[in-house]
Amino acid sequence: MTMKKGYFGLLIAAVALAGCKDVLNKTDLSAADPSIIFRDSALATLSLNYVYDQNLPAWGGPTATTSLGGSSYTDESYGESKYLEGSLTVTDVTDFGTALNATNSYGKIRTINSFLQDLKNGTIKGGTRNRLLGQALFFRAWRYFELVKLYGGVPLVLTPQEAVGVEAREAAFLPRNSTSDCYKQISADLDSAIAYLPAKWSNPAVDWGRITSGAAAALKGRVLLYAASPQFNPNDVTDKWKAAYDAGKQAVAILSANGGALHASFDQMWFQEQSNPEAVFITGYNTSSGDQAKKNNGYDNATRPKYTGTGGGSNQPSWEMVKAFPMLDGKKPGESTKYAYSDSTFFKNRDPRFEKTIAYNGSTWPLNGNAGYRLWTYYVGGKTTESSATNTGFYTRKAINPTLEASQVQYAGTDWIEIRYAEVLLNLAEAAVGIGQLEEAYTQLKAIRKRAGIEAGTDGLYGLKASMTRAELFDAILYERQIEFAFEGKRFWDLRRWKRIEKTLNGKRRTGVTVDLKASVDAGTFLTIRDGLKLEEAYSNYFTITVKNLDTKYAINWKDSYYYFPIPSSAIDNNPKLIQNSAWGGGFDPLQ
Repeated sequence: MTMKKGYFGLLIAAVALAGCKDVLNKTDLSAADPSIIFRDSALATLSLNYVYDQNLPAWGGPTATTSLGGSSYTDESYGESKYLEGSLTVTDVTDFGTALNATNSYGKIRTINSFLQDLKNGTIKGGTRNRLLGQALFFRAWRYFELVKLYGGVPLVLTPQEAVGVEAREAAFLPRNSTSDCYKQISADLDSAIAYLPAKWSNPAVDWGRITSGAAAALKGRVLLYAASPQFNPNDVTDKWKAAYDAGKQAVAILSANGGALHASFDQMWFQEQSNPEAVFITGYNTSSGDQAKKNNGYDNATRPKYTGTGGGSNQPSWEMVKAFPMLDGKKPGESTKYAYSDSTFFKNRDPRFEKTIAYNGSTWPLNGNAGYRLWTYYVGGKTTESSATNTGFYTRKAINPTLEASQVQYAGTDWIEIRYAEVLLNLAEAAVGIGQLEEAYTQLKAIRKRAGIEAGTDGLYGLKASMTRAELFDAILYERQIEFAFEGKRFWDLRRWKRIEKTLNGKRRTGVTVDLKASVDAGTFLTIRDGLKLEEAYSNYFTITVKNLDTKYAINWKDSYYYFPIPSSAIDNNPKLIQNSAWGGGFDPLQ
């Protein structure tokens, strides 16, 4: 009866989802008989779609169970947490999984392993089988990489374990594999995915979002860059940088040979789906308002200002993030001899990515179909002109669709781009620096800055310092990543893999600003003239800026032990072979 019910569910799903982009996001075939599914490529593909749905990152990228990794854990935005307070315990980072659950990390790995085993035992052959295999191996690598990022080495389970009986329970007590063994397995899975997957899928309208060989190569480049970074490579072993470099070169070669490139527009790239040259690894969303395939991204509605009639006003940029952007000539604020910087006119002559990322008092920001909309967040006599004010003084405008009407915002379908071509270039640049190929790093940095719209300068370096040392180039790449990937979930992980969280954040309190209408200005009169004012005139004659602390309860206190989180104590209680990380009282060395 179960098999028949499952099979009819398959047929209904196949009919409902055929030809639809969201075929990747629905349909759990776990109740169906594998002997039926894995003799039919269409049904096996639907089963694989469940693997996609379980493992694709949500908007903003992969995060820990506790949502660790977002902007609020960095200098991009703000927010309280045990990590930044310095009060983390051994029960807090639960991604390892502490119970039998299909939705935790090892539950998802079991689903992938079951798919791989059933595919091996099925009758699907040739290229079709290999394409299915390659996609599943990609996601197994993805799942293990997310665990290794958090804890270091974890038990490598590569086949589905038996679920019933005392012997099965004892067999499931697996020790942790070394971190290096985990990286080897992740790389091996990705090598297979690269070999088995097409560089392009034959039907883009149907297969948009499916993993390609280029996506697998790009993920391998990211994985090995982490392995080479100071968190995992404190002794700066050249071979690790060389492995990351080779992976980066392969990724660029595959992608560029098949249409991969920097999108012409830094801001509009988010709104192009098929044939988007920048999109390497994506999670698809749709604009459905109620059918069973509904999958809206949530980010757009949550991020735009509340007082516009839509939105939640989240992801608010800090003053530190606002000031981080270069000037138009690519030099940091205060270092440019061409463009002077002042806090009172912070918006003037900035890197063009500034206006495409940060919304601020008086800025023109097309919203709700109004192309000329101006955002006003100032205070009058201590009261905000907004119905619900931004706490930092700013909003994030990256990837907010300007064409959506108010009624459409909650159903935004903008796809998340987890790996952009820009990241592939910067990953390669960083690995190149690791092995001393400094000119290659310059090449990639200049390409990113040229697309951004930064001035080339008389030396053609787009504001980069000439003849930088290895250490200076590493810093320049991390700075470029901070700007290029602002609010894309990359900043925290970059700081952590470079062990720079203490240097960047500790002892500090993140800040925002309050923009006040000067007491000498009549609020009613200003209201009638404000939309006609030029920004510099408005700030010079009508506004004052006051900096305020956003972290009010404590100064940030990230601890060195957080570079490898503890295995949850309940997981160790369940499995006597698990050994805790050395920084948390155990004997496991995550650097091995």
